[in-house]
Amino acid sequence: MKLIVTGGAGFIGSAVIRQALKSPDYHILNLDNLTYAGNLESLPEVSQNPRYRFEKADICDRPALERIFADFQPDAIMHLAAESHVDRSIDGPSAFIQTNIVGTYQLLDVARKYWADLPAERKAGFRFHHVSTDEVYGTLGETGLFHETTPYQPNSPYSASKASSDMLVRAWHHTYGLPVVTTNCSNNYGPYQFPEKLIPVVTLNALAGKRLPVYGKGENIRDWLYVDDHARALLLVLQKGRLGEVYNVGGRNERTNLEVVHSICDILDELQPLADGKPHRSLIEFVKDRPGHDLRYAIDATKLETELGWRAQENFATGIRKTVAWYLENRSTWCARILDGSYRMERLGVITK
Repeated sequence: MKLIVTGGAGFIGSAVIRQALKSPDYHILNLDNLTYAGNLESLPEVSQNPRYRFEKADICDRPALERIFADFQPDAIMHLAAESHVDRSIDGPSAFIQTNIVGTYQLLDVARKYWADLPAERKAGFRFHHVSTDEVYGTLGETGLFHETTPYQPNSPYSASKASSDMLVRAWHHTYGLPVVTTNCSNNYGPYQFPEKLIPVVTLNALAGKRLPVYGKGENIRDWLYVDDHARALLLVLQKGRLGEVYNVGGRNERTNLEVVHSICDILDELQPLADGKPHRSLIEFVKDRPGHDLRYAIDATKLETELGWRAQENFATGIRKTVAWYLENRSTWCARILDGSYRMERLGVITK
């Protein structure tokens, strides 16, 4: 399979590429614009693989997309390129509208016209896999789970832009017959995650002995999914998912944000104690909550598990230990080079008038 992965230098995209190239079944073109969260250093073991190729391009650039499709002749697209941080979307929603909505439209339309001209056999095997988020469903109360049929109620500029892209993908399937599959995932974590999300921010701040900011009282709940488990799910849905269907991907690992922070602190107390001997939990600082902060997300992954046989291999205890250990081991290399750029782990998403 000749597979284009958009956003392949990002956190989840790079995990997909690393996973896929363990098999001889894939030739991969990584299409990424290398914005702030895209980093080719997340792909060290595949950069010299003859079945891997990188193209720097913006998914809003239609001529570039047409050139890449004509040259590479893909059998499938896995679309992960997106602006993805809620706080950043509150500060600057325009980039989210452009990339997540306009960019998805351009990619869909180029893919549709390319697919329409394929020979019958290749046309029948073509796939467009759109990767989305559980945040499109809005927020849950204390009970219940998100299902594939849960109505959309996005509450942030980020989730609204992803909901829009999901609807475009659905429309291109029902209107034009483009063979699509869609996945909506819960919160990912693991190695190589850009340090604006909760787990890497807390880990790196704790290692530096800095305060650990926790929104509100830390009561918001997320369902945590180890990124390599997600990558396996994505490749499975690409290969075997039913066309036009949506599959939710979740780790069945609900934790409050404060529980996540406590887990990181306790692991670091063991692996890298603070110089003053205090527990890392002493660094926790509760800060003003994010505007419109959804209370709880939780995925029901039964459809994926029963139809396609996927199971998460990591529970939260094993996954968070692997993750914290990775950031500790790569603090002076990958992490240091990331933080040499313009991002300084400052708080985003604070509305000011």
